[in-house]
Amino acid sequence: MELLPFWLCLGFHFLTVHWRNRSGTATAASQGGCKLVGGAADCRGQSLASVPSSLPPHAQTLILDANPLKTLWNHSLQPYPLLESLSLHSCHLERMDRGAFQKQGHLRSLALGDNCLSENYKETAAALHALRSLRRLDLSGNSLTEDMAALMLQNLSSLQSVSLARNTILRLDDSVFEGLEHLWELDLQRNYIFEIEGGAFDSLTELRHLNLAYNNLPCIVDFRLTQLRFLNVSYNALEWFLASGGEDAFELETLDLSHNQLLFFPLLPQSSKLHTLLLHDNNMGFYRDLYNTSSPREMVAQFLLVDGNVTNITTVNLWEEFSSSDLSDLRFLDMSQNQFQYLPDGFLKKMPSLSHLNLNQNCLMTLHIREHEPPGGLTELDLSHNQLSELHLAPGLTSCLGSLRLFNLSSNQLLGIPPGLFANARNITTLDMSHNQISLCLPLAASDQVGPPSCVDFRNMASLRSLSLEGCGLGALPDGPFQGTSLTYLDLSSNWGVLNGSLAPLRDVAPMLQILSLRNMGLHSSFMELDFSGFGNLRELDLSGNCLTTFPRFWGSLALQTLDLRRNSLTALPQKAVSEQLLRGLQTIYLSQNPYDCCWVDGWGALQHGQTVADWAMVTCNLSSKIIHVKELSGGVPWDCKWQRLDLGLLYLVLILPSCLTLLVACTIIVLTFKKPLLQVIKSRCHWSSVY
Repeated sequence: MELLPFWLCLGFHFLTVHWRNRSGTATAASQGGCKLVGGAADCRGQSLASVPSSLPPHAQTLILDANPLKTLWNHSLQPYPLLESLSLHSCHLERMDRGAFQKQGHLRSLALGDNCLSENYKETAAALHALRSLRRLDLSGNSLTEDMAALMLQNLSSLQSVSLARNTILRLDDSVFEGLEHLWELDLQRNYIFEIEGGAFDSLTELRHLNLAYNNLPCIVDFRLTQLRFLNVSYNALEWFLASGGEDAFELETLDLSHNQLLFFPLLPQSSKLHTLLLHDNNMGFYRDLYNTSSPREMVAQFLLVDGNVTNITTVNLWEEFSSSDLSDLRFLDMSQNQFQYLPDGFLKKMPSLSHLNLNQNCLMTLHIREHEPPGGLTELDLSHNQLSELHLAPGLTSCLGSLRLFNLSSNQLLGIPPGLFANARNITTLDMSHNQISLCLPLAASDQVGPPSCVDFRNMASLRSLSLEGCGLGALPDGPFQGTSLTYLDLSSNWGVLNGSLAPLRDVAPMLQILSLRNMGLHSSFMELDFSGFGNLRELDLSGNCLTTFPRFWGSLALQTLDLRRNSLTALPQKAVSEQLLRGLQTIYLSQNPYDCCWVDGWGALQHGQTVADWAMVTCNLSSKIIHVKELSGGVPWDCKWQRLDLGLLYLVLILPSCLTLLVACTIIVLTFKKPLLQVIKSRCHWSSVY
């Protein structure tokens, strides 16, 4: 059995030939709902039940997509004998008369995708056989079987590009593509192909692009299409990929085997031009270290290939299947989302041209960095989401990772980095070490390490511009932890207490920083030094998930464009901050999930009008134990808040004054009521004399 693949983005490009007016410029007009530009007539989506006959007879491109034509009659295209490109995509076509293309001898491109051509496929095939000069043919989405497709392609030897995507093809034999010796592109994606007979593509000597993605192929063995350049067999059920064991030179440049069920590294050609290899989302691993392979016989697997009366036996080295493959030109290798626990010695040394290596989401526990492993030209290395607990750096190695620009070590189990590793990576610009339980080296501590590294030192990495340390469990930052770097992006999120109430540890990089993330760090407004005045170039600031009750300070010039204050303890925004800061250069601010007081939301109208608040629909406030969306307070401050906003001294005076007046009146009444008896009692007891 021979199964083959490729990546092909087959789009049918319609030839557009413009006619010119006397001044030499292209003309544009409209006729019956069709747009006429140069020699092209665009009639798509006009609810036409038939091909219009009143268009210019010398039209060379005709687009009739999304019209309910249903049938293409013998006379439908006769008014346009010079057509070179015709598109009938999604026209509900069920039938084509045998003479529908009898007068279209110049037709080069024909798109018939998403129709119902399986209904009368024999008549359609007879109509297509008249197109002796056709170069591109799109038959995608027509529910065609392999027999129907073979009949339609019969005798169309001039074809260079064919799309049979989204049909119901189950298997391919050597008769389907017979006679298509000029075919260059073939798209078979999204069918149900589970078997390809040997020799099915042998007649396609010019084939360069083959797309077999989204099918049901179980394996590819004895792959020998030496002329292919691009091969896509992703999203199948492959468990094996075995190229022919001969010494033939392959032209293969791009191979996509992603999203399959591969168990072993593919057996690639011994001589090829492969520069891109995509293997992500499989079940691959290297297994030599897991077995006691003391005998050479235990390391060999043999495959029996039966093709008619011919039987071939292919022998492969089971644990070092990469050893005979030609990887010398490989530049991009994606092995992410697999089961690799280690990389064999010499594996990366076979790829001297490698520039991008992706190993994220595997099971790597250690990585040995030796001379030429990884290759010196590597610019991007992704080791994130593994189980790395240690990086081993060969003693005396001074030239490793010299070209590396992006290094992703996030979501591992690292405690530190070998001291000389970053010193050699002199061109690194982006470093992600988030979600590792690391600590930063104290001054002079990095050079005194003995044994496994226990800290990380970023100082004097002059090329470093982007650093992510989210969720690293960092303690309070030492003095000048980023001194000598060129950081413009810094993420310290989810490191509780790392700033210890002060932005002083960031003073070395404050003038350069453009993006700073400080979310979920326990920051609160009692930090007297939470002042971003020194961050003159800061454009994006994330302070979400903290305990801020007041707005942070920004004195001086403000370059800030995006500010995130979600999930804090803000009850109001200072009016001064709103008027002088938020509306001066700030383009986006996030304010939701804060306990705002509805009585202190006036002044936000300018923010809403300027569409500065990106999550305005989610901003709520509290009013008498009720949660209200701020956007619903169209009348400004609620009436219930009027008394709350009066001066407290005046409010107390108004409340106390009636009580005082009431008490004074009561006292006066008592005095007047008991005035005469009271005087008599006083006189009798004091023996005052009375004058009569």
